[in-house]
Amino acid sequence: VQLQASGGGLVQAGGSLRLSCAASESISGFNVVGWYRQVPGKERMWVAQIFRNGYTNYEDSVKGRFTISRDNAKNTVYLQMNSLSPEDTAVYYCLARTSFGHYWGQGTQVTVSS
Repeated sequence: VQLQASGGGLVQAGGSLRLSCAASESISGFNVVGWYRQVPGKERMWVAQIFRNGYTNYEDSVKGRFTISRDNAKNTVYLQMNSLSPEDTAVYYCLARTSFGHYWGQGTQVTVSS
C-alpha cells in the first residue's frame, strides 16, 4: 500500500486547508485511516481518524475545526482544516492500518502564519 499526502501549504490564521491522502488501492478494506502531525523536535501526534464503518474521532484541540472524511471511489481520505492557528503548523502524515500491517504516507507541510 502506498499513500500520497498532499494539500499542505501556507495559510493565514483563521484560514482553511484540505489535506488529501490518496491510496494506491481500495481504502474500503482499511481498518482505519488516520492523520498525524509532527513539529521539529517533538513526537508525531495523532490528530484524527476514520474507521472502516465510518466512525470518526478527533484529538481535543482540533474538535470542531477539523473534519476527516473519505471517498471510497477515489481511494482518498481527506482532512478539512478550518479556523487554523499557528499552533497547527506541522508536517501532516496519513497512516493506514490494514489486516496486513500499517502504512505511512509522506508528509505534507502545513504552515499557519499569525
